[in-house]
Amino acid sequence: MAQRASLHGPFIGLVLLLGLTMAGAATARLWSVPDPAPRTPVAMARDLLFTDRDDGAVAVHDPAGALVAILPPGTNGFVRGALRGLARERRRGDAPIAAPFHLTEYIDGRLTLEDAATGRRLDLRAFGATNAGAFARLLTAREDQP
Repeated sequence: MAQRASLHGPFIGLVLLLGLTMAGAATARLWSVPDPAPRTPVAMARDLLFTDRDDGAVAVHDPAGALVAILPPGTNGFVRGALRGLARERRRGDAPIAAPFHLTEYIDGRLTLEDAATGRRLDLRAFGATNAGAFARLLTAREDQP
């Protein structure tokens, strides 16, 4: 009986530690604490606007209005999914839907997509090289290129 009582203290401590950890993570998530800005130098960056077209394609423009790329219907699923999630956050936070996104490649190879309207930043490399590459192509794309 004495051994059983001695196990309650560490067990209660473990439960409290797990509870505090989960509460801290939930609090940061609910308060939308932005990720700290990376300190690595930027290799290339570009602001981009994404617009759904009636034919199901997505038009990508720079802020000056120049056409960067057309993402045909049924393609670029990762790009579409990432943008859908960011747009949902904009609507939830009453942020401007038509604001540009900031795409940045760092000299260490990291690629991020930042939404200044919500403060959300996605580390695109975390989704794999193929998915990050779908956004990386937009850094240098011009519609007049093949």
